[in-house]
Amino acid sequence: MEEWANFYVAIVGAAGALAGLIVVAISINISKILDFASLPSLAAHTVATVAIALVLGCLALFPHQSTFAYGIEAFSGGASVGAFGLRRAVVSWSTRKPDDPWIWRFSVAATAALSSLPYVIGGAALVLGMEAGLYWVAVGVVLGFIVTLQNGWVLLIEILR
Repeated sequence: MEEWANFYVAIVGAAGALAGLIVVAISINISKILDFASLPSLAAHTVATVAIALVLGCLALFPHQSTFAYGIEAFSGGASVGAFGLRRAVVSWSTRKPDDPWIWRFSVAATAALSSLPYVIGGAALVLGMEAGLYWVAVGVVLGFIVTLQNGWVLLIEILR
C-alpha cells in the first residue's frame, strides 16, 4: 500500500478540511435543518460520508497496514455509510408527496449507493486478496467527496430558498 501513500495524504487533508466546512454549514443552519423532517438524516449521511474518507485515509497511512486488514476497515466503513444512506432514503421517501418527481427518490438512493458501495466492493476485493480493491476504495473517496459537496450545498445554500 506504500505506493498509495501520497494519495492518502492528500485525502486526509482534503477530507479534514471538507469535514470542517460541513460541520460549520450544519451549525450555521441547524434550526432550519431541524424544521424539515428529511434534513437531519441528510446532515448525518453527509458527515458520515466525509468522515469515512478521513478515517480510511488515516488508516491507510498506518505503517505496515496489510491489505487484508484495510479491506475489513473499508468494508466496515462502507457498510456504516450505507446504513446512514439507507436511513436517509427511508426518511426522505416517507416524507415525499405522491406527485413529487421520481428523480427526487432516485437521487436519494443513488447518493446512498455512490457513497457506500465502492468501499464495500473494494473492501471485499482486498479481503479476497485482490489489490484492485484499492482502486475501488479510491473511487469511493472521490464519489464520497462529490456526494458531500452536493449535500453540503443543500445544507448551506438551498435550505435558505
